[in-house]
Amino acid sequence: MDRLKYVLYIAGVFPLLAGGLVTAVLALGYYSLPAILLAGGVGLILALPLSYLISRRIKREDPNFDHREPPEFGLMPDPDAREA
Repeated sequence: MDRLKYVLYIAGVFPLLAGGLVTAVLALGYYSLPAILLAGGVGLILALPLSYLISRRIKREDPNFDHREPPEFGLMPDPDAREA
């Protein structure tokens, strides 16, 4: 399981992406609530794949991490397992 993806999603990528999109919408002159919510929603949706890509790049550049190991799938992740 890729836990770093969720940390990046909550702490960095979503606020940065959604905030930037909301700022862009407001700078373009759209001050309505649907426009602001749409920009935040687009940021919410796009932040998850982007945080996954950032997580994989961080791990790929780590010399002590084997990113070629296939991930294990299951209903609940093993808390003692290595990071995916």
